[in-house]
Amino acid sequence: MTANLLDFDLEGLAAFCERLGEKRFRATQLFRWIHQKGAADFDQMSDLAKSLRAKLHGSAHVSGLPVLSCTESADGTIKWLFDVGHGDAVETVFIPEDDRGTLCISSQAGCAVGCRFCSTGHQGFSRNLSTGEILAQLWYAEHHLRKRLGKVDERVISNVVMMGMGEPLQNYNALVPALRAMLDDHGYGLSRRRVTVSTSGVVPMIDRLGQDCPVALAVSLHAPNDALRDHLVPLNRKYPLAELLAACERYLAHAPRDFITFEYCMLDGVNDQPEHARQLIELVRGHRWADGRVGLPCKFNLIPFNPFPESGLMRSPAGRVSEFAALLSDAGIVTTVRKTRGDDIAAACGQLAGDVKDRTQVVERMARRRVVMIHPETPPPSRTKKAEA
Repeated sequence: MTANLLDFDLEGLAAFCERLGEKRFRATQLFRWIHQKGAADFDQMSDLAKSLRAKLHGSAHVSGLPVLSCTESADGTIKWLFDVGHGDAVETVFIPEDDRGTLCISSQAGCAVGCRFCSTGHQGFSRNLSTGEILAQLWYAEHHLRKRLGKVDERVISNVVMMGMGEPLQNYNALVPALRAMLDDHGYGLSRRRVTVSTSGVVPMIDRLGQDCPVALAVSLHAPNDALRDHLVPLNRKYPLAELLAACERYLAHAPRDFITFEYCMLDGVNDQPEHARQLIELVRGHRWADGRVGLPCKFNLIPFNPFPESGLMRSPAGRVSEFAALLSDAGIVTTVRKTRGDDIAAACGQLAGDVKDRTQVVERMARRRVVMIHPETPPPSRTKKAEA
């Protein structure tokens, strides 16, 4: 078995080269060829010594993911379906804008969190992606788009969001080297502010990310209280809102931005009422820091729900979304409404599904949670350690 060099960040590649008897600067040269120039053939790497190229031919390869399909939206959004083997496939989406190009990357084949409003969660979970499989999505998209757009030496992808299939922080060991390669000046040279990890709230891994590789953080909130969030985001039963907001507070000490982004999918009659907006305001404005300060610096990104039959949910009317946003804004909270992109090719938020050989009996689990009961007049139950377990 030879090593796929997409599996390494620069430090990992340097260690690999040392095992070949090569110095660190050779790893830097090799890293640039792979990530900056998109090269997969060692013979193309003209400034590498012939002796090193000979070693690489016998011990390594650079292999991306096979493309099963490519679909383009009327708005210019592009979705690729990548084969990750053994019957699993993952989706990756490129969203072009006038001032940036954003790539939405998957971290798992499926997802084990099982959020009610997410198409990926309804497919269940097969496995984590490797670092190479995560990076291969960026590697392919960047260099394919450069050729397509005639920008051979010009970066096309300026932003990366880990918001595709899967919960990134449940694949932490593969995620962090991939992030480091994205940030490395010898790789893609992306700013920490332009690389975003989205999480449903894996509290211990939020803390680790802040220490190991702080990038922009987006938290999938979707509910203003524990009672409702338990139904929509099952992970909340393990890490309830108080613990999640405390982790967000700790992350801010390391984050490249001075706020946390809260993602909030607008579900008709479920979480979109004025009372829910008022509860959100109280949740973030009333958050008390460990040092006594009050209020969590944050931004809300309201997401129009993209319906699919299995969810049993509907999109909030546009007028109600606007009213909800106005309540938050009037309370001094920066609030945006996400523009839906790629929904005509099922590439919009919450629609990514791919093909997953589920190992989690998701159909049975989702059926038990299909009906969400809402009692806004009833305060959420108090949390005890026994209940959290």
